[in-house]
Amino acid sequence: MDRDLSEDDSVVDLSFEAESPLAPPAELLERLPSYDWLFQSGGQQIMFPPLEAPGRPLEQRCWSSFLEHRVPLVTEEVAREALLSFVSSKCCYGSTAAGDLIIQELKQQTLCRYRLETFSESRISEWTFQPFTNQSVDGPQRGTSPRLWDIKVQVPPMFQEDTRKFQVPHSSLVKECHKCHGRGRYKCSGCHGAGMVRCPSCSGAKRKAKQSRRCQMCSGSGRRRCSTCSGRGSKTCATCKGEKRLLHFIQLVIMWKNSLFEFVSEHRLNCPRELLAKAKGESLFKDENTAVYPIVDFPLREISLASQRGIAEHSAALSPRARVLQQRQTIELIPVTEVHYWYRGQTYVYYLYGTDHRVHVVDYPDRYCFGCTII
Repeated sequence: MDRDLSEDDSVVDLSFEAESPLAPPAELLERLPSYDWLFQSGGQQIMFPPLEAPGRPLEQRCWSSFLEHRVPLVTEEVAREALLSFVSSKCCYGSTAAGDLIIQELKQQTLCRYRLETFSESRISEWTFQPFTNQSVDGPQRGTSPRLWDIKVQVPPMFQEDTRKFQVPHSSLVKECHKCHGRGRYKCSGCHGAGMVRCPSCSGAKRKAKQSRRCQMCSGSGRRRCSTCSGRGSKTCATCKGEKRLLHFIQLVIMWKNSLFEFVSEHRLNCPRELLAKAKGESLFKDENTAVYPIVDFPLREISLASQRGIAEHSAALSPRARVLQQRQTIELIPVTEVHYWYRGQTYVYYLYGTDHRVHVVDYPDRYCFGCTII
């Protein structure tokens, strides 16, 4: 006969179940000679990379090509065609103003955009496990586990981020599941092992309130089969998947990250800086190597200072925890044109930016609605 259940016995929410740790208590695992520190560091450790030899210094450069370089000037015809193309791509922009406007002034300026990319690799080790299904065990008896930075892996293409996980050789151990204690199942928390729960329709009274006939949902028994365990009273252990044992091993997590530093030179125009950061530019300078050195003699001093600041910031952020594989610094020329025009008695302004003449409209006079975002 089923025991009487309390009001909360029908609750099948298992959210109070504690999450299984990645590693069982340390006393259950033999110590691995190469990885004793994992037992004192909470089961995870960031591995500091070995020191690298510095790269070659940046050669003294002649920037006369920069002084001589000129981006083609934007004409009134080019400015008008760019605006017409822009408004034709917008559902609520009319083309009448773009065709009839009178261009009054073109203010042009060429900006410099400096970018520094640093492609780095970091390694973290941690205990993890999986159900043991009688697979081959690569344990300490087969040899000493290699140090994490000695494990050779295929590096992805430079400047392409990726994360990969590897099993550290000779680190595997088979142990009884620490969640179900080797039983493969555990008592259902929905019915506390009874297999039945109080009927949610009649609350166990066998009849609904103020009704003489028996409850149809439980056929008058006051009980319903537990939906959490299908009436079995127990559930398959989610940690070992019913296998009763776990294969523990040290997992190497390798992360390749591309850090970006970006700077756009000062300008006197009101074109948003975030648009200029994404604008298509014309390449003026590119330096790529294992380690790049700051630019010190560029004609625009703010670009030289940005190069020094970017390299210093990346070095401070990455040196303690990652190995730098490659760096790339570039300088691009970004043309910007501020177009002042007259239309129906008022003056307006829009901007052309980038070598592909993208358009940023401040206040276009020929719009049909007010719910669109101007970009």
